[in-house]
Parts: sequence; structure tokens; C-alpha cells
Amino acid sequence: MNTPIYDFARRYADSDAVRLHMPGHKGVPFLGCEAMDLTEIKGADELFAPEGIIAESERQASDIFGCPTFYSAEGSSLCIRAMLYLAMQYGLEQGRPPVVAAARNVHKTFLTAAALLDFDVEWVYESSSEGYLRGAVSLHSLEQMYQTAEQKPCALYLTSPDYLGNIADITAAAAFCHSHKMLLLVDGAHGAYLHFLPQPMHPIGLGADICCCSAHKTLPVLTGGAYLHFSDRVKNLAKQAKAAMYLFASTSPSYLILESLDLCNAYLSGEYPHALQEWLPIVKQLKWSLQKNGYDLCGTEPMKVTIRPKGYGYSGKELADILEMQQIYAEFADDDYLVLMLTPQNTLEQIQKTEQILLDLPGKPAIVRNAPCMPPLVRAMRIRDTLFAPKERVPAEKSVGRICGEFAVSCPPAVPVVMCGERIHGDAAECLRYYGVQSVHVVCESADCGI
Repeated sequence: MNTPIYDFARRYADSDAVRLHMPGHKGVPFLGCEAMDLTEIKGADELFAPEGIIAESERQASDIFGCPTFYSAEGSSLCIRAMLYLAMQYGLEQGRPPVVAAARNVHKTFLTAAALLDFDVEWVYESSSEGYLRGAVSLHSLEQMYQTAEQKPCALYLTSPDYLGNIADITAAAAFCHSHKMLLLVDGAHGAYLHFLPQPMHPIGLGADICCCSAHKTLPVLTGGAYLHFSDRVKNLAKQAKAAMYLFASTSPSYLILESLDLCNAYLSGEYPHALQEWLPIVKQLKWSLQKNGYDLCGTEPMKVTIRPKGYGYSGKELADILEMQQIYAEFADDDYLVLMLTPQNTLEQIQKTEQILLDLPGKPAIVRNAPCMPPLVRAMRIRDTLFAPKERVPAEKSVGRICGEFAVSCPPAVPVVMCGERIHGDAAECLRYYGVQSVHVVCESADCGI
């Protein structure tokens, strides 16, 4: 497979071209990659109106994934906004209200999109002992949401895999959605590799209508590289993909990111499936070894190792600190979890070193404090109105009774504990404290606060 974007950039970098165009570094190395960093000069094509090398590269990606596929140089965040915009278009065409149903573990980009596009959300609640990051929903919960919703949503939005490595039942969710004339949208940011498993688990292949995947999270692509995928069921929406992405995107996409997406095509169509297949048993063996030694694991994603260490006497943060002392850095850690993301670009020696450190730790008395459960919250304001309202910051313990004005959450995991517009009750304030949120922006409900 040829690599048209990379090849063009390489030829230009190797030429004696006088760069009287952006970027300002003129190809002179400061970081070292500047020679390959271009803008939309003649022959470089345009990301949101491609007719040349970008169009060719995206066709190759579409062939690899088996569905219409478009590039993002701004991560899955751009793709999320675009697919929600297209869902609003679909809703208008179907005479449906601007309402999207969603599991509670959405990325905060979903909420900013709700504010920008001015749609409402029907939250799908599912009782879980795994905390706010868990987002799997049952058919019973979906039916209950749909039956009680005053306005029937035009789409369902799920995160799969979630941050803990749980893969949703996309096939069942798709059947539910299509029986109710809804779109199924999937934030598959952590699952770009799922298409290449021996038994593919890509959301589009399982019935989703639109899906985003962050190539940079699990494939050898520069940070910011992502895909927006469409099923054949929504071909008309796929035709609007570029226009939808252009609404929210920078007019100066990174050509370094586009080049890495382009190069990845050759890898995905060549050695990657074999490399992945070789790594699956290595990761499976690591999980087995940790469990045999007394660690509790969760999640069904094959290339992510999620440890629940409290039963072994440690918090996730403690394990992360221990690993960092040996120059090993985890994807995510909090009191309840340690998340390790592995790819074939890791080495066997790295995995063995990590395994040995964890196995050498002596077990301690179990930590019995579990994450607090949070009952459903009352929506006091719409998301858009909330984000534009005057706010003040208060300590979490003084937020009870107030309306959450912004999502107080770090990235990772970028999943809000309380959604903006919801009134914070006592259990919610306890959850905020448990997850380390010391202060909260709340909506001003008097004239003497705010800007």
C-alpha cells in the first residue's frame, strides 16, 4: 500500500523548496520534525475538501476498516462534535426532537457539544459497584429510559470500550436503537484496534451507525490522530461528514498527524494484525499471572489491564507511584483502579518488568472503603443554559443544594462525576470528595456573585 500524504511531504522536505508560506519555522529543525510539517500548499490537498492525496489516503483507510472513514487531526473530540451534529440533522429529518440518550460515563466533550448544539440529554442510569467510569447499560435500562422520556431521543450515545476496559453489548444496543428509529453513536476512542482482532469487535461491524476511534490511543499514530467511521445504513450522513467536521475544526490541521495516519494505513494492512495476534496471549498471560497472585481485575478489553487493587491492600494511586519509581507510567490511577494500556509497540521486557514489580509487592489487609453510590440527580437547568450562566467556585462540602455549573474533572479520565445543570445533593457531594474534587463551580443564584 502506498502512503500518498507521507510521500508528498517527504519529497517536499527533501527538495530545495523555498518556503514562503506557513508554518513560520520554514522547515528549520528545532524539535527535529519541522521539515515534514506542512500547510495546504499546492499538491498537499485539503482535509475538509479533499480531492488528492488526503482523499486517496482516506479511501485506503475506508478499505482497511470496511466502512466510510474520515481523518481527524484533533482527536476524537472533533469527531464527537461532528457525529452529534449529524445526529441533530438526522433528528430534524425524522421529525424527532433534539434529544440524545446517553450513559453517564460520557467524555466531557459530549457536554460541550450539547451546549454548542443545544440538545437535551436523557441519561440512562445503570446501578453499578464499579463507580462513575463504568457505562454499560442493559436493555431493561434502555427500555425504561425510552418509555419514561417525555421527548423520545433521536440517538443513543455509548462509550465503548470505557475507561476501565469494559466493552458494551453494541449488537443489542443497535437492535434497540433501530427498532425505535434511533441512531447508535459510539465513542470508541479506546478501541481503534478492535477491528483487527481475530474476531473483530469494531462498533460499526457490530451495528453502530457512527463511531469515533482515537488512532493515537492504541495505534502507532501521533497524538491527535483519530477516525470518524460510518455504517452503510447512514450513507447520506457520511456524505455530510466533512462539512460537519469543518464546523468545529481548525483550518490549520497538523500535517504531521495526517502523515502518521497515512503511514499507519500501510502498517494496518501489513504486519499489524499479526503483531496484535502475537501480543494477545502475552497480555492474557499477564492478566492470569496477576490474578493468580491475588490481584482483582476487571474489564473485557483484551489489550487493557485494569486492576482493582484494594483487595490486595493498595490503592490504584499507590501502585502507580510504586511503578513510577521504576520509570513505568500507567494510563490512569485513582483510589479504586490502576489502568495499563498495552500495544505491540511495547516490548516483552517492559511487560515482564511491570509484572515482576507488581508480583513482588506483599499483600496487605484489604482496603474496605468502596466508592460511594450516587442515586440519580435532578436536572435543574439545561446544559447550554448552565455553561453560559454566571458561576462561582465553592468548596465541595458547601455545594449541597447548589446547581453544578461546570464539570469538575481532570483528563484523564475526563468523565464528569456530576453533570452541569444538576442539583448537587449530599450523596453527590460525597462522591465529589471521594474522587478528589475539592471545589466546584456552581451556578450563581443571587445577584452578588459571578463575573
